Amino acid sequence: MEHFVVSARKYRPQSFKDVVGQKAITNTLLNAIENNHLAQALLFTGPRGVGKTSCARILAKMINSDGNETEEDFAFNIFELDAASNNSVDDIRNLTDQVRIPPQVGKYKVYIIDEVHMLSQAAFNAFLKTLEEPPKHCIFILATTEKHKIIPTILSRCQIFDFKRITVTDAKEYLKYIAEEQGITAEDDALHIIAQKADGAMRDALSIFDRVVSFSGKNLTRQAVTENLNVLDYETYFESTDLILENKIPELLLLFNKTLSKGFDGHHYIAGLASHFRDLLVSKTENTIELLEVGEQTKMKYLEQSRKASREFLIQGINLANDCDLKYKTSKNQRLLVELCLMQLASITFDGEKKNSKHYIIPASYFKKKGITPVPVNVPKKEDTVNEEKSTEAKKVPNNQLNTGTPKIVLNKDTKRRSGLSLSSLKAKKEHQIKQMEVVVDEEDLPKEPFTEEELLKTWNTYVDLLIEKGQRNLASILSIDTPKLKETTIHLEFPNATNKVEVERNQYNLLGYIRKTLNNYDIDLSIEVNEVMEKKYAYTSIEKFEKLKEKNPNIELLRKTFNLNV
Repeated sequence: MEHFVVSARKYRPQSFKDVVGQKAITNTLLNAIENNHLAQALLFTGPRGVGKTSCARILAKMINSDGNETEEDFAFNIFELDAASNNSVDDIRNLTDQVRIPPQVGKYKVYIIDEVHMLSQAAFNAFLKTLEEPPKHCIFILATTEKHKIIPTILSRCQIFDFKRITVTDAKEYLKYIAEEQGITAEDDALHIIAQKADGAMRDALSIFDRVVSFSGKNLTRQAVTENLNVLDYETYFESTDLILENKIPELLLLFNKTLSKGFDGHHYIAGLASHFRDLLVSKTENTIELLEVGEQTKMKYLEQSRKASREFLIQGINLANDCDLKYKTSKNQRLLVELCLMQLASITFDGEKKNSKHYIIPASYFKKKGITPVPVNVPKKEDTVNEEKSTEAKKVPNNQLNTGTPKIVLNKDTKRRSGLSLSSLKAKKEHQIKQMEVVVDEEDLPKEPFTEEELLKTWNTYVDLLIEKGQRNLASILSIDTPKLKETTIHLEFPNATNKVEVERNQYNLLGYIRKTLNNYDIDLSIEVNEVMEKKYAYTSIEKFEKLKEKNPNIELLRKTFNLNV
């Protein structure tokens, strides 16, 4: 069995050209070496596995070779110290003693101190003076993943280089290069999943790559990667979204159950679904499509599905999924929470269709334009109804009773109560309603004539007067509480309590029908709000009520004094 070297070591960068995703830092260091402008104390900080130690080693080698790539070994001039295990004052004192001795080969002695944040407070203090004024032949390169743990006096003495997370695209391209080097056939989506799973760390990406190659061999597929890494495949979310858009709740719950049976967590599933909705939203605009960090094949799938989903659905879906994500850890029944969220998601488009339907009072001219003749429904007169009932009763009386002169009362136990309308008229009315329901209302065909707020107020007051004439004084007084305000084609009203709001909403179709017809504009809508401040204004005390009554009739005060009444 041959000795296996992991890819993270085998493909460790040997020059700044090999460093992935840190071009700004490597260019800065190269220019500093060429222009002899390199500081004697450098601090490399950033996440794990992004190339801090590799860059420190490359820099140490290039300093002694004057920027020229040579095969000469300067290992005696490079000292690596692990601060995690050498963090005492004595370790730093030994280091400062060695610093004074000049190098035997080359120009510089380079000290690389890894995980420098692990040094104790006393060790930091012992290191301050040497770090501030090191000998000319000495350069310090400090590396850490937690810059905030380093004391400010150390930070102020160093030139700081912040290493960034390696992007998914850069990591994928480097993995593609390594796969070609090793003769491995790899799908683009498979490498993308590995790069995404690495979370910005190239070392983690290489470790995952080795693990997946051991599992699947020379052919690296997306299915093999998802199976080995136990990550939810894109296909699960694409299928879930399709079922949500089609309002197929039973199938959606079965898919969620299948996902749980594979060992995935419900929290991971719902968080991934929110991210999927975000990616679909990003795909709807050409300017933001570059934010989609997926392979080319998967990107086409996102573009295709984004056309099926509306922007409003995706925003509402993200809110619901994110809300479920936040509540997941505190929920006592986590599975039910996710299932309820999925049912709500699958009901967005269904409910939306019903909510978007408008109630129109359609004029007869609209049906005539469409070639439909309204069916007249004649209500029978009272006399005709009475005669019809008499003739019906007469048929039920036996002939021998009709011939006799003495009137007899015949009680028919099977006689049922009848309405005042004939069956034929009801049938005709019903057929007419069904025929009207079959008409698809085209909003553009309905009149939308402009009108002013003064015309609206005049129409409003006329309707209130009509209500008073009909005896609907309660509704008339409610409509008189607030003056209607017009914003575009929406009438805004405020009432002191919810009871008034409910009463107006119950009669809004008659109200809107009258206003739309009078102003000849069928875009007019109604918006009602409850204002608690108004409610306080209408809540009078007993004394205030008495004062109001006294203003209307001063004799009330005389009545109170005469009978010695209390308010």
